[in-house]
Amino acid sequence: MRDFTEIHPAYRIADEVWQPISSAMPPEPLKLKGGRPSMDDRQALAALFCVLRTGCQWKALPRSLGTSSTVHDRYQAWVDQGVFERMWERGLEEYAREVGIAWDWLAMAGARVKGP
Repeated sequence: MRDFTEIHPAYRIADEVWQPISSAMPPEPLKLKGGRPSMDDRQALAALFCVLRTGCQWKALPRSLGTSSTVHDRYQAWVDQGVFERMWERGLEEYAREVGIAWDWLAMAGARVKGP
């Protein structure tokens, strides 16, 4: 099988983007029984981005990006493991370093309205 980036280059995650993201990923668990190798985290994230960009259903994910059930399972595991929160925190820290955030000035807005 060809590399997935040859088939869908639009979903390739650039090295400079992957580097900070990869540090937020949990270590791969050990497989005691062997079996098939796990889907690469970078490929799973590229497939997830495809779902997010296109709005397609999981089952409509192009097979060349991975099986929909594998990608969905990885997404659920990452949510449970706090991967997306770590990605958000690291992105916020990088933005604060490069652009700056006025932490002493914060505002919050909200409204409570009874639903129909």
